[in-house]
Formats: sequence, structure tokens, C-alpha cells
Amino acid sequence: MFLKRLTIKGFKSFADSATLDLEPGVTAVVGPNGSGKSNVVDAVAWVLGAQAPSAVRSQRMDDVIFAGTTERSALGRAEVSLTIDNSDSSLALDFPEITITRTLFRSGESDYSLNGSPCRLLDIQELLSDVGVGRQQHVIISQGQIDAVLNAREEDRRSIIEDAAGILKFRKRKEKPLERQADAARKHGNFLEELKSLRLFRINKEFKELKSLASSESDRRSDLAKQETLTVNELKRFESEISTAESELASRGEDDL
Repeated sequence: MFLKRLTIKGFKSFADSATLDLEPGVTAVVGPNGSGKSNVVDAVAWVLGAQAPSAVRSQRMDDVIFAGTTERSALGRAEVSLTIDNSDSSLALDFPEITITRTLFRSGESDYSLNGSPCRLLDIQELLSDVGVGRQQHVIISQGQIDAVLNAREEDRRSIIEDAAGILKFRKRKEKPLERQADAARKHGNFLEELKSLRLFRINKEFKELKSLASSESDRRSDLAKQETLTVNELKRFESEISTAESELASRGEDDL
């Protein structure tokens, strides 16, 4: 599988549509400093799904849209199409050529398509992962990075070799279920924390209600005790009056009743 054609329009310095037909073997883009050679490499990285502006040497992503000159107006969108030769069926699509297109508008909207049909970036990444191309699965070495590769630490050099050997795609596939499991574990932990908080809230609410009820019952018992004392004293007074009345009746005898 190899890159067959690159079409750039409105991307960085490419105000007009430019098409580069790439032949099998080594392709070299030659030109003086400032002619836009690096913009060609940026276009390839961008259409393959680069998300960080720094990955295409920009401050913001909309910086990749042609900003205009004193002689030409700024454009409203940038578009890059990359055509891949799939005559050997390396990619899981039944087409001899597969064209990936990415479009970015100044409004911030971004579109992807495969052979003209709208798709998601994830669809492109899944398609290219089998051949070791796509986000985090290909390496573009820019100026000044060759020395960094040669002098890389052992673990960094191992990562580079694994990428080149195509191991990374299998690691990514393994990481997907692990990410889902980790996400499920995090959600489970969050649910447990929420359940604990709800239980504490309920217990606290019930405790306050019971405390309020206990206070009310205590006041009610105190009122009843006071009422009981008053009633007992009243009964004693009645008993005393009855006793006095009975004595008075007894002293008068039957004739005086």
C-alpha cells in the first residue's frame, strides 16, 4: 500500500488547489526555504487526523486555513484529500482506491469523508489501524528529530521500533477493552460514593426527625406530668370537701336533713 495522490486546497500556503501525484518508491519535494515544503507534510498529518494544532505547526486549528495576502483574500475553509492505492486490498474496503478527505471551516466545523461519503474520524482511524497508519500509529520525522531518535532513551527507542513493526495497533486494540473496564470501574466507584452519600443523607434526615419527635414527646410527657399533679391535688381537695360534708351531715342527724 502506498500514497497515490495528495490534493490540497486552502490549507496553509496553498490558496489554489494543488495535486501531487506520488509514484511508487521515494518521492522528494524540492524547493527553497519558505516555499511550503513542510506544509505538504503537515497536510498529510492533518488529513490523517492530527488534532493538536502543534502537530501541524499552528497555534490554533483554524490557522491552517489560508489567511490571505495583500493580493489575495482569506479563504473560508481548508481541504485536504489523500488517495491511497488499495489494489492489494490492504484496507478493508472493496475499492481499488480510497480517498480520505478532511475539511475545516472558519466556523470551527470539521468534516471527514471516505470516497466522498461522510464519516467519522473514528471510522478512518479504524480503517487505517490494520496497516499501521492513523492517529498515533504512524511516525512523521521532521527536521531535527533524526538526532533525537538516534539518541533516544531505551524505552523511547523501543516504542519507535514497536511502531515500525506494527505492534502498536494490537496494543491499541487491547487497550480499548481495558479502557472500557476502567471506565466501568470508575462509574461503579462513583455510584458507590453516590449511594453512600444518599444513605448518609437519609440517615441524617431520619435522625433529625426522630430527635424532633423525641423532643416533642419529652415536652408532652412534661405537660402530662404537670396535668397529673394538678389533677391529683384537685382530687385531694374534692376528697377533703366530701369528708367535711359527710361529717357535717352526720352531726345534724336524720331529722335535720
